Formats: sequence, C-alpha cells, structure tokens
Amino acid sequence: NRFHQNIMTDLLFTEKDLITSLKDYITAEQSKLERVKKWAEKMDALSVTATQDPEGFLGHPVNAFKLMKRLNTEWAELESLVLSDMSEGFVSNLTIQRQHFPNDDDQVGAAKALMRLQDTYKLDTSVMASGDLPGETHLGLSRLTVDDCYDLGKVAYSEADYFHTELWMSQALQQLEGGEEPASAAADAVTILDYLSYSIYQQGELERALEYTRQLLRLDSTHQRANGNLKYFEYQLDKQKKVEEDEKKEEDDEEGTVREEEKTKGERGTADYLPERRKYEQLCRGEGIKMTPRRQSRMFCRYFDNNRHPKFVIAPVKEEDEWDRPHILRYHDIVSDAEIELVKQLAKPRLRRATISNPITGVLETAHYRISKSAWLTSYEHKVVDKINQRIEDITGLDVTTAEELQVTRWQNYGVGGQYEPHFDFGRKDEPDAFKELGTGNRIATWLLYMSNVSSGGATVFTDVGAAVLPKKGSAVFWYNLFPSGEGDYRTRHAACPVLVGNKWGE
Repeated sequence: NRFHQNIMTDLLFTEKDLITSLKDYITAEQSKLERVKKWAEKMDALSVTATQDPEGFLGHPVNAFKLMKRLNTEWAELESLVLSDMSEGFVSNLTIQRQHFPNDDDQVGAAKALMRLQDTYKLDTSVMASGDLPGETHLGLSRLTVDDCYDLGKVAYSEADYFHTELWMSQALQQLEGGEEPASAAADAVTILDYLSYSIYQQGELERALEYTRQLLRLDSTHQRANGNLKYFEYQLDKQKKVEEDEKKEEDDEEGTVREEEKTKGERGTADYLPERRKYEQLCRGEGIKMTPRRQSRMFCRYFDNNRHPKFVIAPVKEEDEWDRPHILRYHDIVSDAEIELVKQLAKPRLRRATISNPITGVLETAHYRISKSAWLTSYEHKVVDKINQRIEDITGLDVTTAEELQVTRWQNYGVGGQYEPHFDFGRKDEPDAFKELGTGNRIATWLLYMSNVSSGGATVFTDVGAAVLPKKGSAVFWYNLFPSGEGDYRTRHAACPVLVGNKWGE
C-alpha cells in the first residue's frame, strides 16, 4: 500500500479542504437561487395584476415601456444568472486533488487488510461493522454501512474468498433487514442474496444455498440466474440423498465440525492455513503457549550497569526478562519522548514500503506479508541517531560500527493492517548472502526500540517458542540471533502482529 502516515494525514486535510470548497459552492448556489426566487415572486405579483385588466394595464405608457424592457433585457439577464456555473471553483479544486486520491487497487488493499485483521484477532463481523474495536478510543465515526459491508463482500468474492463473501454479505443483509437504507441502488436485497447463495454453495452447503435462492425468488420471481440455480441446487441435493445415509451423516458431521471451527476462529475457508499461521494468530491475540509458573519464577527485573560501565554506575538502566529460551530482554525508558519525536521527524519524509531479502535470489524486494513503511537513518545525519547508537553499544557491549543503519519502521493501520509475518533476522546457510554488500557478516543480534504505544494489536511474537512482547513506548527489546558458534538460533523466528487500532513506531 502506497499510503503511509504523512500521505494519509495529507488526504484527511485534502478532504477537509474539499468539504469547505463544497460548502462554498452550496452557499453560492443558494444565493443564486434566492435571487431567482425573489425576482420570480416580484414578477408573479406583477403578472397577476397585469393580466386582470390587460388593456387598462398597458394603457399606462410606463407599464408598456417596462414590459418591453423586461422582455428585451431583464429576462436575458435572468437567463444568464440561471445558466451561471457556481460549481466551477469546486470542480476545479476537485479535479486538481483527484490525482492524489486512492485508486481501486488501494481500496481493495484496504478491504483485504480489514479481513486480515478480522482473521488475526477473531473479530465478529457485527463488531467490526459497529466500529467498536478493542482499544478503540476515537470519535465513533467508524461504523460500516450496508454499502461498506456489501463492498467488502464484493472484494472477497473477486478473490474467490467465499468464506468472507458470506460473512460480509450476511452482515449487509442483516443491516438492510434492520431498516438501514443503502446509499447505492446496487446494494439491494436481491443482489446480496445472489452473492450469498453462490458463496455458500461454493463452500459446499447446498441446503443453505438453496434456502437463500428461494428467499431471493420470493423477492424477484423472474430472476433468471436464481431460477437456474434453484433447479441445479435441487438436482444436486437429490443426488446427495442417493448416497448411503450413514456415510452421508459421517461426512456431514466431519465437514460441519471443520466449518464451524473455521467460523468460530474467523479464519478463511481454505485448506492452506499452516500450523505456524494459526500459532502466529493465537499469539497476536494473547493466546497460545504460556510460560509455566516455575519458569516464570526465574524471570526478574533488575537495574543493569553492564559490569559497572561508567555511564551506568550512577544511573543504571532498567532491565527485564521477557523470555528465557531464547533470552529476550526488555530495557525500559531507553529513549526520551523528545528523542523519539526527533527520530520520527527525521524518518517521516523518507518512509518507504519495507523490503525483505528474497531467500532464493538474495535481492531486496517488497513482499505482500511485510506491510509497513521503513526509513534508514545514519549516525552522521543527526546527533540523536549517534546518541541512540552509542547507547545500544554501551548497553549490549556490541560494536555498532558494524551494525546496519538505524531502521525506523512504522506499522500503521489506516485500514492497511501493517504486519510482518514470521521470519528470521539472520541469514541461513541455504540462502544467498543477503548481507554480503554490508561487508559485516551475519546479524548477531536484534535491538527493537518501540517509539509508541499501541491501542490494540501490534505485538512482536516468537512463533517457535510462544513468546509475545507488547509495544511499550521508550522501551527496547534485545535478543541474540546467533549462538556463540555463529550458528543461527532458530528459536528466534518472530513476527510483527498487525496493528488493530492505532500506530506502531519501531527502530
């Protein structure tokens, strides 16, 4: 998605300007109509008087002159007034701004992101439609209309995702039957039922597909496709009844269980969900593997001075164990709010779609599963970057001169659902050397600094061991990717969960 925070914020203010321009146009039109109305009322009163005694009225020379003048001049002026285009300024402004607007691909991407959030966080469709999301704190402007739900269903249908097609078309139908009026004529009950019956049929539920088809035909008995589907579904059901009853019951029970489980989890009705994906989504929701009380009792918080490092003797840093195997540490209050704002301001102008190293070619490229914006900052650009790098070196004892540039990443949700799915930070033996150009070898360790809190979602999860680390502004999480031998620690496989509400900054 090409819309990062700066552009999305600009779009908000662009829309505000367009609304102001639209209101100016409405005011101008109302003023024009008011002038026309007053002239019409004046002419109406005059005409009533004049036509009661035409000869007597025209017998007055002034009235005769004014009639000639009105028909020759004033009606022409009125014509010009009526034909005057008050919308020119608004239309011109709109035309100029449209080149920066999202396109169809952007809208589809945002719709798919909403469904990805729905799956990951097991959100009920009606809850998403109401806009009442966990951690949601803003103005209550986030409700999805009948048309919105219908459009989401159409996007799912275009992707052959019949599971989400059913969910969102069902929600659209529910709101329609609840009395909500659609803004578009396309989102009517017949069209929605048509999508519903077909998407349910594609999921193998003939009886329900047949019921929705009959419901459609009760509204429009001449619907050609529905009449054809009715016969086809009845024929298919009749064939099913010829199958031995016990076998049918066993198959229905098995399929029904799988389907019910999928709906409960809010997952896609496909068979390509890997166990890691399920574990990833569980951890993002705060479920999954938990540390035993015995292991938990060995986790501590402490003041850390890194063997009496001169900078930490008087002011040691606050260190906390987040996980034991692999050892994941969190350092609290590592950067100040002022430093965070400086880094953000440095990064904002250059935020770009983040890239990953292709495991086959070694070439950096964008990937559908890494949906975030990144910018790279060097220590010579600003003293705050140098200070942070030096702080990392002082705390970890690692030489940052061989570290990569400071990568500032923004995982945003503006309907984008930013995430980075399970990956390793180190290069594996079966990959081309992704770090060859750096001339520094493999990545020894990862330092992840959180520069914002997140209202909901956005955890960093370790899928192999079941650890989940929540964003906390000003804190940093640190772990080693390699063993002392130089071998990769495969337990460090981790992922960034999508941000449900809010925005997440990290570096």
